[in-house]
Amino acid sequence: MIRVCVVDDQTLVRQGIRSLLDLAGDVEVTAEADDGAAALTVIEADPPDVVLLDLRMPRHDGIWALRALKERGIRVPVLVLTTFDDDELVLRAVQAGAAGYLLKDVTLEQLLTAVRTLAAGGTLVQPAITERVLRAVRNDVQPQATAAPALTDRELAVLRLLAGGYANREIAAALFLAEGTVKNHVSSVLFKLGVKDRTSAVVHALRHGLLG
Repeated sequence: MIRVCVVDDQTLVRQGIRSLLDLAGDVEVTAEADDGAAALTVIEADPPDVVLLDLRMPRHDGIWALRALKERGIRVPVLVLTTFDDDELVLRAVQAGAAGYLLKDVTLEQLLTAVRTLAAGGTLVQPAITERVLRAVRNDVQPQATAAPALTDRELAVLRLLAGGYANREIAAALFLAEGTVKNHVSSVLFKLGVKDRTSAVVHALRHGLLG
């Protein structure tokens, strides 16, 4: 059973998400919070498998919560779930450590896929949001003139597809590789770039001009 904490300042939204996730059978909402500080308290007391986090909340918002979790070394995968379509918020959430980012207009199946992906150690960002992250990074900084890590041609190809928001299975199909081989390439890319997740790898690659 995947244990989920739902963080949103609107009671009706929390109840709605709980009711929807209850339909899955393999997902259980074990905690709720109405702002970042309350979320930090319940997550520290009983860490869930995945946190569903709204960004715009009174008092302590979602960005505050992400930073607080990071500062305290609490490694719980966080899926940002929000109605706001905002380039700056997307970038700040990714930089603060969000492992996934979805808008609230997604289907139940898309939400469940995201929850299961994060619970399994993966990351997930909607392709449209990925494009906004890339655009925001491009507009935010110029590539730094540093020595590029020694990525192979195949690893660079995988990295470019990661930047497009593709999952391992889709990358495998595009490059005619086994999915296990793609996972190995992704792990190698993360190691060489010195990052912990796929989204951070893309942000790092853009900042250092690795994607051309």
